[in-house]
Amino acid sequence: MLKRVFVAPDPGRVRLRFATRAVLGIGLAVAVCGLAGHSLAGAVTGGLAALLALFTVTDATVRGQALTTALLPAVGLPVLTAAAELHDHPVARDLTFLAVVGAGVYARRWGPRGHSLGVFAFMTFFVAQFLHASTGQLPQLYAAVLLSVLTAAGVRFGLWCYERRLPPAPVPAPHAGTGLARATTRQAVQATAGAGFALVVGQLVSGQRWYWAVGATWWIFVNTTSRGETLVRGFRRVLGTVIGIGLGLLVAVPLHGDEVPTAALVAVCVFGIFYTAAVSYTWMMLWVTLLAELLYGLLGVLEPGLLALRFAETGVGAVGAVLAVLFVLPITTHTVTDAWIRRALRCVHACTAEAAARLAGVPDADPAGRVAELEQLLGRVRLSVAPLVHPLNPMAGRKRRARRVLGLLDDCAREIRGLGSVAADPEASHDARLAAACRRVESAVAALTGGHDLTPTDRPRAEGPALAHLHGLERALAELAAPLRTPSGSPLVGA
Repeated sequence: MLKRVFVAPDPGRVRLRFATRAVLGIGLAVAVCGLAGHSLAGAVTGGLAALLALFTVTDATVRGQALTTALLPAVGLPVLTAAAELHDHPVARDLTFLAVVGAGVYARRWGPRGHSLGVFAFMTFFVAQFLHASTGQLPQLYAAVLLSVLTAAGVRFGLWCYERRLPPAPVPAPHAGTGLARATTRQAVQATAGAGFALVVGQLVSGQRWYWAVGATWWIFVNTTSRGETLVRGFRRVLGTVIGIGLGLLVAVPLHGDEVPTAALVAVCVFGIFYTAAVSYTWMMLWVTLLAELLYGLLGVLEPGLLALRFAETGVGAVGAVLAVLFVLPITTHTVTDAWIRRALRCVHACTAEAAARLAGVPDADPAGRVAELEQLLGRVRLSVAPLVHPLNPMAGRKRRARRVLGLLDDCAREIRGLGSVAADPEASHDARLAAACRRVESAVAALTGGHDLTPTDRPRAEGPALAHLHGLERALAELAAPLRTPSGSPLVGA
């Protein structure tokens, strides 16, 4: 876990800039709320709105990001109104909260924008419970949300929009399907069922902090698809929470809400959340837990008993998520992993074809976009395979095959990157051997995605960098056939 955070590559220092900009944007948003005369509740609401505007908006283009950011208040303010209006009507409040959970997950079918708006809606309802918001506070909370989102947008799109100098990040589209065959629909039902369990049991544990359990269930479902992914994420959430509670006992409790050191530590937590999110969910949850503890310290209610209650409610939420993915319209690890691997392999072929066309002199051919898409798809493959390579997975044989598949796919990506670099060289030229090698890659991908055996072919000795990369790619694809299938011919991850 330590290695994943401190040794993980950060090309272009994107994660560093992402985290530093977040501290700046959220700090300015809270400062603006303070200058506007808002109370601590307003500042907390504004800070959360700015955090979500900077964290959850992940559209491929800057223009798309700006539009999604502008839509956040349109979704969040009605939800905030409902949460405050229903505060004294528990049954209606709980049913509305579950409806927000289901709608928020279902919205992921519309890609990154749907995901961002769904998260913002959920967290708006959540913060209303956190602050026990009443209707009398609504004007101030409205102003805090609007001012903070505007401030965050000013920092992101005006003061420091480093994304303008980066190529648009390709975002893999969700898997196709209709009705209950669509993963987002099944997950919406699962999340609602899990949140319902967490809500009922969480209220039995605590009538005041029950929403922690619902929040735990919700965040376990974020960025997961299969039951294996959800189980691993639940384990990491609990682990991060436990470590964060231990750190809070050493750091947050002794501060007793002292404003200056608390504000400094809040900035550190914000940086930690943004910097570690892409590489370690456990570390991100550590910082989220410590941030919540510091905020409770500012509110004057932090004590060791509250931390024990947070652990209990997190456990309830994790159990709700586990029960939901196991027994409510389960989505198997095999179904998801197989689909992502097939898409990655098809992208390998597309990358090869673009590179070959570029080497042949086609002016519009550019493999760079396909290479970036392949990196995104391999990220999804790693996420879906994570349950199989987890240290606690007892199935050693399947773990070995999964690691072998990941290694060979990484080999494919390395050869594709090299081929793309060669194709970008204006002095590189095309010959007949490149076309033949590309056809063999196409045949290899077709065999792997179609479930057929690969036909061995005689490959000429590699001459030149382009052919060397293509032959390396052929080798990796040929070796993929064995670990992708068990001896009986069934897929690797049939679980």
